[in-house]
Amino acid sequence: MSPLAATTAAADRLVDLDDRRQLRGAFGTFATGVTIVTVGGDVPRGMTANSFTSVSLDPPLLLVCVDKDADMHRSLERSATFGVSILGDGQEAVARHFADHSRPVGAGQFDTVDCRPGRACDAPLITGATAHFECEKWRAHDAGDHTIFLGRLLTASRTAGTGALLFHEGRFGCPADTRDEEREGGRVA
Repeated sequence: MSPLAATTAAADRLVDLDDRRQLRGAFGTFATGVTIVTVGGDVPRGMTANSFTSVSLDPPLLLVCVDKDADMHRSLERSATFGVSILGDGQEAVARHFADHSRPVGAGQFDTVDCRPGRACDAPLITGATAHFECEKWRAHDAGDHTIFLGRLLTASRTAGTGALLFHEGRFGCPADTRDEEREGGRVA
């Protein structure tokens, strides 16, 4: 065995795919942004989610993945529209609030969080987020213990000058702020 192969073999540790904790840990090595997915209506709901991504520019689509046992799953099944707020640095408390299963049900869960109604649908949008998306539910696809909800954008907005809140290996953080550093040829000098 070559020294490189021996080093790689020693560093790699196989994950038991039947062990949810190990698998979650392996997935958690991929740093993600943090979002709050919301629905409006008679019983508005919010949920912290990091399973979010852009999908298509034409038509403009995004997706969120939601556990089938989550209250948000039932809310998304019933709702024709939903919102997504991408949290900015300094919004860890908001992420933790919407991840807390003991928060109030319905409109009460938004009482301690700054938010505003969307322009195109009634899903609350989190104030101070780096971006907001309002979507009509376009498709839903079975994905094991989750459902992939595809949303077609109705509106999108950005807040200039805000950094993103990240989630990596079970911890919140934000990327190094390089916006004010000199840039040369697309690289930080």
